[in-house]
Amino acid sequence: MSLISRCLCICVTAMLFFAQSLNAQSASSVSRDSSYSKAQPLSALAKMPVKELTVFKDGHSFVLHEGSMPVDADGNVVMDYLPTPVLGTFWPFSNDKDAKLSAVVASQRKVLIPKTALSVQQFIQANPGAQVQVTEIRNPGSQGASTITYDAQIVGIPVRTSEELESTNPPNSGERLPEYGDLVLLKTASGTATVPLNKIEYITFKENFESKVSSTEFRNLLTLKMDWKGQPGKNADVGMMYLQRGLRWIPEYKISIDGKGNAHLKLQATLVNDLTDLNDVTMNLVVGVPTFAFKDDTDPIALQQVLVETARRATRSEFRNSMSNAIMSQVASFEADDSASTPQGPEVTGSEKNEDLFVFTVKHVTIRKGQRLVLPVYESDLKYKDVYTLTLPFSPPPEVVQHFNQSQQSQVERLLKAPKFMHKIRINNNSDFPLTTAPALLLKNEKVLAQGMMTYTAVGAPNDLELTTAVDLKVRKQDKEIKRTPNAATWQGDQYGKIDLEGTITATNYGPQPADVEIVRYVLGRVGTADRNGKADMVNIFEDYEFLPNGSPELPIWWNWYSWPNWWNRFNGVGKISWKETIKPKETADFHYTWHYFWR
Repeated sequence: MSLISRCLCICVTAMLFFAQSLNAQSASSVSRDSSYSKAQPLSALAKMPVKELTVFKDGHSFVLHEGSMPVDADGNVVMDYLPTPVLGTFWPFSNDKDAKLSAVVASQRKVLIPKTALSVQQFIQANPGAQVQVTEIRNPGSQGASTITYDAQIVGIPVRTSEELESTNPPNSGERLPEYGDLVLLKTASGTATVPLNKIEYITFKENFESKVSSTEFRNLLTLKMDWKGQPGKNADVGMMYLQRGLRWIPEYKISIDGKGNAHLKLQATLVNDLTDLNDVTMNLVVGVPTFAFKDDTDPIALQQVLVETARRATRSEFRNSMSNAIMSQVASFEADDSASTPQGPEVTGSEKNEDLFVFTVKHVTIRKGQRLVLPVYESDLKYKDVYTLTLPFSPPPEVVQHFNQSQQSQVERLLKAPKFMHKIRINNNSDFPLTTAPALLLKNEKVLAQGMMTYTAVGAPNDLELTTAVDLKVRKQDKEIKRTPNAATWQGDQYGKIDLEGTITATNYGPQPADVEIVRYVLGRVGTADRNGKADMVNIFEDYEFLPNGSPELPIWWNWYSWPNWWNRFNGVGKISWKETIKPKETADFHYTWHYFWR
């Protein structure tokens, strides 16, 4: 069963657990227990492994931790790992038949962390009771400074413990770290002396000594409180799942064509891991991104409300995810693990469909936090054909152009410069999986042709990928006015003239092969006729943005250079004239069309 399917089952169980937990737990269940008064050794904290992840292209991943974890003296599982989940997606659970999960506490706790001693003070702190020879500086900083050497036994550095500080502080002041003094107690032949630490130049140990010193720090810990049947066991079979940012996959296609209608497609995934170390995990790569309603809100279990809110405000942008499929700036490479117990590499074992999402399952993935990993996902043989497209945008009517200055008129001429056919390949997705939005590298005979952007393509649907400008296809456009009819229409007492126009698009194929051409011409006004079985339609300018530059809802730059009268849309609009034709080698084809517009 995949992680997505298991999620539903575990979430239902977890909701029942929390409902029972709220009724059964008293106030003491979340009050400070005995484990809070003393620092927890770092070595005693559980490390719950990641077993499976479902990774989305937008940087979110659904993480499943699961395993048999050691318990502390109170029978609870304490972990030195606190996730930063999306609000409402954190779900812990217990699979142990002898222990029920009764509550989960995220808190800042004291932890004992052993570290290598790096100073005289730290060596003294790590070795109470040690016999040493002390070299002490007398009158430091003066001309009469000198040193004295004597034997002593380290008693220790005076410390105000956390318990002492908490007992003397006002109520609800919170936990405190120990406070160490700036002197050391040394037992000498004449008694116990208090020596300032800054006066000790160095010490010589007369026997074995400890090179590690344990310091107390605050850590954000996660405690899974277990309700045991009888005596607590040594381990508890527990887990947790959550949605979090930090791991994403970037799909990339390589398409090799043979020039005869056959294409070989390969999909690879670049993993960007800024989440956590992953060792031999199962990874589900999802084609498609579901809606996460609270993706910008962090669950309070993370104990990072202020930090996350600050980061969210600093990075909020409506364009933040617009480049979710952009090529990474980091260099991706294959990563290997030298451990004999680790599998040789990731293995794609299959795929499945879940609702509108397609999932590729990759097993035995090992990647550390901060690393990038490239791995193959699948490959397929597809069919394609060459097509040549030409789109001619509408130009401003002469009655509008005469209001432009010379610079604006020159700019319009550059925008409407000599049109060119674009060579594309139209791939038919006859594979078992949809094609996702991703960069696509196109090759022929192992030589690079171009790089384009693959857009989402359902199974059985076609997709066009641009190659380059078609150099063997030449095109020329010629439009002319053929008639003017004064007072052709009346509206609200005003008379409007009708201007009739006709145009010709001439295309010549200088190449050695027949060319399948698709021509689209947009005009301002009302379309009339189109020869050669062309289609003439009016465009819905309120919903269909295909007629605008790059298909974006932005009018041409020259549109705002003129104050369009309110009657213009009453008579005019945007027309679309299109043809699909095959032009034989060395032949020329003419495409005729007519249209008209009204003017006052």
